[in-house]
Amino acid sequence: MLPQEIIRRKRDGQKLSAQEIAAFVAGVTSGNVSDGQVGAFAMAVFFNGMSRDEAVALTLSMRDSGDVLDWSDLPGPVTDKHSTGGVGDNVSLMLAPIVAACGAYVPMISGRGLGHTGGTLDKMDAIPGYISQPDVGRFRKTVLETGCAIIGQTADLAPADRRLYAIRDVTGTVESVPLITASILSKKLAAGLQSLVLDVKVGNGAFMEKSRDATALANSLVEVANGAGLKASALVTGMNEPLASAAGNAVEVRNAVDFLTGRFRDKRLEDVTLALAAEMLQSTGLVSSQQDGLRRAAETLAGGRAAAIFARMVVALGGPADFVEKPEKYLPKAAVEFTVKATENGFVTGIATRDIGLAVVGLGGGRTRPDDRIDHAVGITRLLPIGAEVRSGDALALVHARTDAEAAAAAAAVLSAYTIGASKPAADKTVIRRVLARG
Repeated sequence: MLPQEIIRRKRDGQKLSAQEIAAFVAGVTSGNVSDGQVGAFAMAVFFNGMSRDEAVALTLSMRDSGDVLDWSDLPGPVTDKHSTGGVGDNVSLMLAPIVAACGAYVPMISGRGLGHTGGTLDKMDAIPGYISQPDVGRFRKTVLETGCAIIGQTADLAPADRRLYAIRDVTGTVESVPLITASILSKKLAAGLQSLVLDVKVGNGAFMEKSRDATALANSLVEVANGAGLKASALVTGMNEPLASAAGNAVEVRNAVDFLTGRFRDKRLEDVTLALAAEMLQSTGLVSSQQDGLRRAAETLAGGRAAAIFARMVVALGGPADFVEKPEKYLPKAAVEFTVKATENGFVTGIATRDIGLAVVGLGGGRTRPDDRIDHAVGITRLLPIGAEVRSGDALALVHARTDAEAAAAAAAVLSAYTIGASKPAADKTVIRRVLARG
């Protein structure tokens, strides 16, 4: 089957067969399909969508483009979570060890940043020595011995997705429900999971800004996962402001370590993390209710067991033995710090969250091309949340940059992203809705 004919059929709004989709994905994997053709296919899907059957076929073909792991030898349930991406979303770094400390196994295969959003894998790469893309043997050993491992796709796991993922990032085709669905689920199916929880972000810092679009994506993920044989549920969570008070790579890792050790926890971040932990624990059968799951997760976090598992995971994947105790000793630091100051009195009534993410990309903390190198040190910290009261001259955020010029540009973007009003706004819901498989 000629790839251009498959592209033409999808361009014209026709339904592709499972065989056509499998043939195209095989060409993506082998390199017989060019970057231009991959981009054209992605654009055709972006505009014309896919049926549920097409999305299942695309997901399974991408899963089968490489190895599929088998965890049947583990003495406990195997589960994972995936976020559709946001700003300051470092949930995975805390969530995996929390759930592992409660008795599940979490082989978390994560991605790099897409567009204005940060990537979990880029964050883990900020830890010196950490092997974020180990071979399968080391991956399996880490999961068995520590209960979790946060890694990126190896060359053998869903290689078709890795190539499509990179091209989507730079061709304006990120915000496509079937492509997002297949990208997420192909990796998770290749990881050999028994259950999966999706964190679907909605708001001005998410790929899905409108509630109906986020709900459609959540339904797509849950239905396609179930169609592909994977038990799944989803939480729709708010992204109208950064989730953590830090956005960047090393700065979000530091924020996660502080969260795990109890040195500091952002309230919204804690709410989302514990809600996802409860959902994962319920999906595995380790707890019987959401309330029981919330209680177990909170107790595990407070008791320090999750921090201990994170520390062991870092060591098992090549990182420093005392990283959790002394993160500042190892994480890279930017040369310039620039305080963003409020220019009026009032309350933070809104944040253009996408602009915060783009400011991080502009500092070098994200990519504009697939082969761009990430500067792990740069970012923004001490981001004030919506509802915070400020006076003129108070700090809204702290920019970490390599040069004065880059710091000034990012600071201007951050200042522009904040809206200050006279009245304190009502708090948005953090966890908006739960989506389960139909029937």
